[in-house]
Amino acid sequence: MASTSLSSLFASNTKTFAAVLLTVLTCSQGLLMEGSKENGKYPYNVGSVPFLSELTKLCFSAFMLSKALRSGERVNMTTQTSSILLFPIPSIIYVVHNNVQFYIMNYVDAATYQILGNLKIVTTGVLFYLFLNKPLSKPQWMAIVLLTVGATMSQVKGCGDSVFSWPIQGYLFGILSAFLSAFAGIYTEFLLKKNNDNLYWQNVQLYGFGALFNMLRLMYDFGPLSFLSELTRGFNYVVWLIIANFAFAGLMISWIQKYADSILKVYATSSAMFITAVISIALFGLEPSLQLFLGIITATISLLLYYLPLAPASAAPVVTVRSREKIVGGGSSSSLDEETGKKNSED
Repeated sequence: MASTSLSSLFASNTKTFAAVLLTVLTCSQGLLMEGSKENGKYPYNVGSVPFLSELTKLCFSAFMLSKALRSGERVNMTTQTSSILLFPIPSIIYVVHNNVQFYIMNYVDAATYQILGNLKIVTTGVLFYLFLNKPLSKPQWMAIVLLTVGATMSQVKGCGDSVFSWPIQGYLFGILSAFLSAFAGIYTEFLLKKNNDNLYWQNVQLYGFGALFNMLRLMYDFGPLSFLSELTRGFNYVVWLIIANFAFAGLMISWIQKYADSILKVYATSSAMFITAVISIALFGLEPSLQLFLGIITATISLLLYYLPLAPASAAPVVTVRSREKIVGGGSSSSLDEETGKKNSED
């Protein structure tokens, strides 16, 4: 019993540490990307960053997998073609999702785009329930809705009534984008949990196809051979930090999806958004808004509500019937049952 509780505590602490680390990595992404600009523009090809980060994740996972194989420990690896061919699907979904995002920007402004992006929070909860068959309690559903409201509330400033004044195509593409983003995450969690395969082997497949599709995009943009000369043009040390950040954040997400769930990832990345906003106020002099602090409070309540331990169901009340006592001359008579017995005998 004691060993079970200790292992459960260790697993819980590990998940918490992973979520905190993912939050820190996600927070620093926006700050690093802002720091990589020169005269307000990126001096490098932004398409190179996801490709090199996918390549970094692939190399790291391959190294850890080979280390595990050399150690002699048992490594579960499903090598059937039918299983491997499931892993390109998340990469294809993300390629479609990235293109849909550009279509959204053709119809709405940046503020509305950010607000529509928060739909993926609720969508993740719905798909989490439908595709992974993970039931959520009523407080957890309320928490997910509260997180969506809090994230949206913090971004309302500056858009006013215009958020509802754009063409319907913009909102439809926004809903599609939220679905694709959530579905890619839920599907990846399904892949990682569908068997007991080694996580590094699964990552090799996942990031191998991710690197392939990103390379194909660069080859399409710059040509089959010339893309190599454009790969690191304009890079500075901050860009390499961004690549490392993206890589280890991706590795952390895969660990969370394997051993925790996508909801924890949503809370980690949403928390990072609020923390980044607060840091930006301190570092870049951005003006704090009431909406931001209300959003932070709402998201905090959501976090506490979602992970609040459910109270154990109270046992049904036990109804006891005490015997009726008859006081005669300071002494007590027999019980009600005995009185009933006497009456029956008299009859």
